[in-house]
Amino acid sequence: MNEQNFKNHARMHPLYHYVLSLLVVGGLVASIVYLVNTDDKFLGVLLVVISLTFAVIFALLRMYPLKAQDRAIRAEENLRYYVLTGKLLNAKLTPSQIVALRFAPDEEFVALADRAALENMAPKEIKQAINNWKADHFRI
Repeated sequence: MNEQNFKNHARMHPLYHYVLSLLVVGGLVASIVYLVNTDDKFLGVLLVVISLTFAVIFALLRMYPLKAQDRAIRAEENLRYYVLTGKLLNAKLTPSQIVALRFAPDEEFVALADRAALENMAPKEIKQAINNWKADHFRI
């Protein structure tokens, strides 16, 4: 597997991000066009409702696993910080900041976590501040 860094750490699943997203958006647009152009308004509305249902399912299919994974990452990083310092992570850190901190190796983690809380760093800034990237190939 290639070395992971800030520039290549984002993962895209082509079937989900490109194919399925286009099908969902295309179906929604087509159902709206059908509703506008048809005399059978019941069927048109039904198709729009079904298309909106697919759009919501599409969004939730991505959001729910990421939320669960964010909770797991928060627990893992809190434990790592505790093992390294004997204290819990600063409560000011947001879930997004903690998720970004997971790429920091132990040598940089504590200082960067403290700095992120003190300066309220954006997740992107946290990732850019990491010198020796610790790969995470398990993110959904």
